[in-house]
Amino acid sequence: MEDSAMSEVVTEAVKVMNEKDTSGFDGTAKFDVEDEGCFMVDSSGAREGDEAADVTLKADADTFKSILDGDLDPTSAFMSGKLAIEGDMGKAMQLAQVLS
Repeated sequence: MEDSAMSEVVTEAVKVMNEKDTSGFDGTAKFDVEDEGCFMVDSSGAREGDEAADVTLKADADTFKSILDGDLDPTSAFMSGKLAIEGDMGKAMQLAQVLS
C-alpha cells in the first residue's frame, strides 16, 4: 500500500466538503475514514491530510458519504454509533452546523 496515495473516497470527500461554506468553523477537524485515509477541515476548506485537530470524527466511508450528501444528520450518526467523535465536542457541534 502506498503511503502517499489517498483513496478516491477521501479525494471525493475533500471535493464535496470544499463545496460547503466552512468559513463559520473556527477550529480544525480531522475526518478519519475507516480503511481509506484522513482529511482535514478548517475555516479555509478541506484538504487531504492526517494532522492533529481540535476534533476527530471517525466512521466508515458509507457513513461519511451519507453525511456529506445530506442524507444522514451528523448528530443522528453519532447517536446511533455510526460516527465516533474524539476531542472538542463544541467544535463537533459547530462542524455539524456547517455540514447540514
